[in-house]
This record gives sequence, C-alpha cells and structure tokens, in this order.
Amino acid sequence: MTVRGAVRGAALAQVVVLAGLLAGCSQPAQGEGAGPSASAGGAADSAGSGTGDKVAARGGSVGAAGSACALPVAFDTAEHWKAEAVDTGPAEGGGEAAAELAEALLHQGPFTAACEIDAKPAGNIGFIRVWTGEAGAGAGDARALLKEFVTAEGDTSEARYSDFTSDSGVFGAEVAYLSTSEALEETKKERAFLTVTDEGPVVVHLGGLDTGEHEDMLPAYELAKRTLRAT
Repeated sequence: MTVRGAVRGAALAQVVVLAGLLAGCSQPAQGEGAGPSASAGGAADSAGSGTGDKVAARGGSVGAAGSACALPVAFDTAEHWKAEAVDTGPAEGGGEAAAELAEALLHQGPFTAACEIDAKPAGNIGFIRVWTGEAGAGAGDARALLKEFVTAEGDTSEARYSDFTSDSGVFGAEVAYLSTSEALEETKKERAFLTVTDEGPVVVHLGGLDTGEHEDMLPAYELAKRTLRAT
C-alpha cells in the first residue's frame, strides 16, 4: 500500500527515495485574492491555469463500496490511472525514524491520507491524492479547512481560492497555489478541492513532479472535480 509519495512540496528527490518504501521553512499560503506573479526558477508563472481544450477520458471510478478506495465521496478517474487505498497501519521495518517518516507522510494538518491515484500508467509522474478529516465540520467551513491543508504543506504561496459545484450538485472550495521545495530550489503548481460530507471533509489534491507534469495531469483532476458525487 502507498502513502503520500511527495511531502512538503518536494519533487524528484523525494519521489525516488520514497518510491520503494511508500510508493508514492514554512511560508503560509496567501489569502484569496492574491494575484499571480513570476515564481522562483521560472517553474511556474502563476498558481492558476486552465486545462485548455484537453479532456480526460474516463477509465473508472473510486469512492464507492467495492472500488479500490472506499470514500465519503466518489468520482471518475482518468483512463489508465491506477487507484490504491493508503495503508494507515504501523510501518514495518526501518526502525523508529522510518515509522516517524511514514506517520508524517500520512497526515497533512487535520487530514489523513486515504487514497492515491497514480498517473504513471498513463505516462505522467504524479498522483491525485485523497485526504479525509474528522466528522463535525459544516459546509461553510470548506474554505477554512482547505486553507489549513495548504498551510500544513509548508512553503506555499500565491494561493487563490474559489468555490465549485460538481455536475451532481456537490459543492465546496478549491485552491490553486505554488509549492516550493527548498532542497530542490524549485517551485511548482499544485491544486486541490475540498467538500464537506457527513463523514467529514474530503480533500482531492493534484501535485506532480513539476509544473509541466502538473499541467499535463490537470484534465484528470478536472474530471474528478466535475464528476464528484456522494456515496
């Protein structure tokens, strides 16, 4: 089973280190209304960008009972992407340090990793990851909860928040932002949306190895958002 393969905005180095083990400094995100500007290293010129005319072909779905990941919501996955539930059990082997690393990768703020959908079978390097939180939040808390998620990631900036509604009427908050890895001295785009369910909030997040990979995978993310539905 897998957990969050890239932590705190790190890209290639951490993907390589964690690929076998878990398969898979802090500047708070700016508030809504922060305009885009040039980012470090030219990796990303803006936190937000559209998908152009690209549309992802449907390959399957996750979330419903019997799917790869049972979740409080369901959505369609892009063709060839492979979904796998995250194992949140104790880490085996590697000692205390490995256990602490695994625990850190399983959590981001008040959220716990629940599912990841791997783009590698479709030819990209990255994941759509699903995170869940404890029950008790209301629909009006979506944006505040999403801000907690982004802030917990670490060195993020230029966060731009908005609202969304899926084709089935599920609504929530969305954010496009930049994440910087100090180790790699690289900044890249990331994106996430959050909806609140009776079972707790659910975050669907798209990162990627770099901004290029992120933009290539945006159609799969948009497919997930557009088809989001209750289970």
